[in-house]
Amino acid sequence: MSTEHAGYRGFRGAGARLTEEPLAHLNMHKSSLLGESVHAIHAFDKAHALMLSEEGINTREIGRKILQAFREIEQGGVEEVRAKADGGMHSGEHYLIQTQGEAVGGRLHLGRSSGDLIEVARRMTFRNHVHALLDALCDVREALLDLAGQHLGTVMPGYTHGQHAQPTTFAHWATMFAEVFARDTARLLSFHVRLNRSPAGAAILTGSDFPLNRQRVSDLLGFDEPLPHTMDAILSHDLEMEYASVLAVVAQGLGRIADDLILWSTTEFAMVELPDRYCGTSSIMPQKKNPDGLEDMKSVAARSMGVVVTVMAAEKGPTGFPIMERRNSQAMLWDLGRDLGVRFESMGPLLRDMTVNVQRMHALAGANWAQVTDLAGALVREAGFDWRTSHQIVAVLVRRCAAAGIRPDEATSAHLDEAATEVGANAPHLSAAAFADAMDPRAFVQRRVLYGGPASGSVARETKAARKLLDADRSTVVALRAQADAAAQELDAAIAAFIEQP
Repeated sequence: MSTEHAGYRGFRGAGARLTEEPLAHLNMHKSSLLGESVHAIHAFDKAHALMLSEEGINTREIGRKILQAFREIEQGGVEEVRAKADGGMHSGEHYLIQTQGEAVGGRLHLGRSSGDLIEVARRMTFRNHVHALLDALCDVREALLDLAGQHLGTVMPGYTHGQHAQPTTFAHWATMFAEVFARDTARLLSFHVRLNRSPAGAAILTGSDFPLNRQRVSDLLGFDEPLPHTMDAILSHDLEMEYASVLAVVAQGLGRIADDLILWSTTEFAMVELPDRYCGTSSIMPQKKNPDGLEDMKSVAARSMGVVVTVMAAEKGPTGFPIMERRNSQAMLWDLGRDLGVRFESMGPLLRDMTVNVQRMHALAGANWAQVTDLAGALVREAGFDWRTSHQIVAVLVRRCAAAGIRPDEATSAHLDEAATEVGANAPHLSAAAFADAMDPRAFVQRRVLYGGPASGSVARETKAARKLLDADRSTVVALRAQADAAAQELDAAIAAFIEQP
């Protein structure tokens, strides 16, 4: 090691443009702040260094020394070695200068800026999180479709305004969320199209007068293509705003399903029971089984809304002005993308392992008059009433029975006749069989054979189509991961060939 450069601390300190060291809280160029993005920065350093020598901008000998040094970093551990070298995103340059002097290390940054360096790292880190989130979303969708297949006949109440609305099935509920998360998958795949384009070589806004091969670096880093406009590549940040928005939408779906399961796991509902590993207890109340895992998912959903506001606010300003603000919003997006993926990874096993109380769901399905939409329909079909009159007769029936303490399973056609008389209509005299059929929550569900309805046959068809879409989405996600993995392998192979070539 050259002792002359062993203490090199970078180009930003006092003695060049500035005469004073920055205040401690303004020193954002620390390797400790890079987190997992250090691996993307390392990959970009390697790809850029290789391209510079391939294009003859650096000599082959300089390129070999730089790339061999990057191998040394990998042998010592990328995070550890770069943290010791410090310099934040420029830790590669720091390491090279500290070990080989500026004659070698000082050539790494040719044609590049902190602008494209951090933007490449930002996009590659987002990409890693998106891939993980897509995998987890597909797993949750599969778990929901499996549940649907097991519970086609599990009748339960559906809710509006927090009240029993109409009978449905647990399968219908599960496939609803499978649809939600399929749309979330589509949103992320669409976002990936705009995300996976390379800003490398755009520098800070105009690129470089060195003959950089932007396509080569883009390929080596697994991007689809370089961004076509250098100023736009660095100084337009609608991508971050879109990512924040997409993550927030995805997070709200997770929060909503968590809300449902929290509610249904209460003693009052008792429709599901969570696996113990997703729960906590109390320091004073020994009986408690708290749904900590689901509450944690909701907390991420709540945090996502704050991230949207922060990212939008950080990007507000004339072109090129918002710079330091972006550091906070970037860190938030990295954390949110990673954390959301982790929560979705835990949701699939939770859905598979929770206990579904089928008997309790059945008991509740018709216990609070949710089925009487079909009683009004029976009056239209069997007695010839118009819909509005039928609706009013049944409304009076429910009111009268509730006041008299008569449960739905105790009501009779005679009670319906009395309600009709109260509203000034002729008594319909529905047969006992017709009345019972209209009041049966299971029959209610099975009559809904329309496209998208809760009847077992309809849900089975919907599930089959959803599995077909899921298989296609899985294949797409596998291909996206394979593209990134293949690029990493190609980069290492190209470096090996370059180093070994005489």
